[in-house]
Amino acid sequence: MTVKSATPLFEGHDWDFGLIQRIYDAVEQVAVGEMGLDTYPNQIEVITAEQMLDAYSSTGMPLFYKHWSFGKQFLSNEMLYRKGVRGLAYELVINSDPCISYIMEENSVTMQTIVIAHAAFGHNHFFKNNYAFKQWTDAEGILDYLEFAKRYIADCEERYGHDRVEHLLDAAHALMHQGIHRYPRVRARDLKAEAAREAERHAYQERIYDDLWRTLPRGKAEAVVPADERARALQLPQENILYFLEKFGPRLEPWQREILRIIRLIAQYFYPQRQTKLMNEGAATWTHYTILTKLHERGQLTDGAFLEFLQSHTNVVHQPTFDSGHYGGINPYALGFGMMRDIERICVAPTEEDSVWFPDIAGSGDPVGVLKDIWANYRDESFVAQFLSPRLIREWRLFKLDDQQQAPKLRVDAIHDERGYREIRRALMRHYDIGWQEPTIQIVDVDLAGDRRLMLEHDVNDGVLLAAADAERVLQHLANLWGYEVCLTEKDRETGKELKQHRAQPFAAGLE
Repeated sequence: MTVKSATPLFEGHDWDFGLIQRIYDAVEQVAVGEMGLDTYPNQIEVITAEQMLDAYSSTGMPLFYKHWSFGKQFLSNEMLYRKGVRGLAYELVINSDPCISYIMEENSVTMQTIVIAHAAFGHNHFFKNNYAFKQWTDAEGILDYLEFAKRYIADCEERYGHDRVEHLLDAAHALMHQGIHRYPRVRARDLKAEAAREAERHAYQERIYDDLWRTLPRGKAEAVVPADERARALQLPQENILYFLEKFGPRLEPWQREILRIIRLIAQYFYPQRQTKLMNEGAATWTHYTILTKLHERGQLTDGAFLEFLQSHTNVVHQPTFDSGHYGGINPYALGFGMMRDIERICVAPTEEDSVWFPDIAGSGDPVGVLKDIWANYRDESFVAQFLSPRLIREWRLFKLDDQQQAPKLRVDAIHDERGYREIRRALMRHYDIGWQEPTIQIVDVDLAGDRRLMLEHDVNDGVLLAAADAERVLQHLANLWGYEVCLTEKDRETGKELKQHRAQPFAAGLE
């Protein structure tokens, strides 16, 4: 039986830094001392609304290079915020070591308690322990690398001109989602070492440079290399387009290659967050709910503060029904939290159905241990595929629609029965699978000794072609980077049939 404390942590809504420290200590006692969460050291920073808008524009990073798109995003968010159309997040957390959590100075003391539990311990534990973040990110080196990136790009603007750098960044940003290794070949790069290696590369170029090289007569044209040999030499097919351009772009200067490297390493850093949105928010929401409930049971939160928490928490996990005018898709906070709570129930009080579907965890009596294992070893699609229970499917009234282009009507394809549960899980899993949600585009061939035309293929899934206008603009950026013609062919995944072809020629000025 929980024994209540005689003195609550706070009363009222106002706070000071001393109170924030006491709240942090109480939350840490539950999160680390009792739940056994494993986190990076925390760095909590109190910021204003304008600073939060600034953080929005730079994807949450405290250090970032300059680009016009960040200013555009800032102005857009600021206008919506000032007009009351959109609110701001109560917190923002960065996957770094130490883990930086921004909390808004406008928050009430209850809200500060929630966001410390949510971000500084829920997200922090997930960042440190989930395998995707371990494979693809370097939390210890990211802040130093961002400082290097900001300084390097600013130096390039002074040396080569603001316009040239801006055009290069425009093209690189357009290709960011095609600038990642989807399947890790080596452990996450040491970003501190990456910055040091750039300095070594620059020094080497300075040592070997000799203006006499440009006076040497050109040699004979190289012999045509067979396609299979080109593929082996160039590591084709290649999904990471920015990596390929960085290594083999025939017209890129060393500083341009380094900026492409910067953009793709930053894109790689954010890749796990796109794979784990549901789990990450679900884990953090379950963590703050559990911690604040324990604090209230002990009397460290007053009834009034707990009611304020419940109102905020309920708003966060609200899920409008499909036939509601407010429906806009599945709320990751709601589904993530719902699945965490359901797993907790299965561990503590399973039904016979749960024992059949989840024999490894049903009745284990250790929900925190089970959840920590899940948080460490799954990402969104595998999490849904393994742990979405029939009971939760019924509670959420989930069903699957079959939407065939040639059919005049939608058909309900799966409902609440044995076959339907599995079909619904598979369908929802694909909703979170990046391999299904994002286009698979690869470089498949280029003859560097011939016309240097860059050949790409889009593996079309379910007949969904690229948006023509977007494909045209992105392909133009790619052609400007490559310096020669670019051809993108869209082929059906099942039959291999060519569905559409796009071509782009570089502008005469290229990236000038």
